[in-house]
Amino acid sequence: MSAPSRLTVGDTAPDFTLPDDQGNEVSLTDALAEGKVIVYFYPAAMTPGCTKQACDFTDSLESLRAAGYTVLGISKDTPAKLAKFRERDGLTIPLLSDPELAVHRAYGAFGEKKLYGKVVEGVIRSTFVVGSDGKVELAQYNVKATGHVAKLRRDLGIDAA
Repeated sequence: MSAPSRLTVGDTAPDFTLPDDQGNEVSLTDALAEGKVIVYFYPAAMTPGCTKQACDFTDSLESLRAAGYTVLGISKDTPAKLAKFRERDGLTIPLLSDPELAVHRAYGAFGEKKLYGKVVEGVIRSTFVVGSDGKVELAQYNVKATGHVAKLRRDLGIDAA
């Protein structure tokens, strides 16, 4: 196992088109047409940490949109599982399915990580801010589920809603 190659500020964000929880195709290019995009990768729908993070993004969505950001959450879960996640937790952010992990790998969000002191291969909880020019403005790996959205808003200078 080797560490994934990571994106850094100034890199061109890999484009993607993935199905959402309702089967619609969502692309980074289309989202960028509306402004900046926050792309975040999370390990698994309906787990405690991922639920907390998705709910935090949903709670912050209005202020993020007002600041010109679209939020896209990506996991390896199937669209059907993502639909259950959205329904169960009242999520309003787009949830995208990447079961082949191609987009995860392109962003360096899948690979070697430490889990309970052991090195394993898996999804690396990561967040990226992509500017309207398609360039990475912020790349954060191994983020914490709890408190991450509040920290991200501080990093971006966005006040609470």
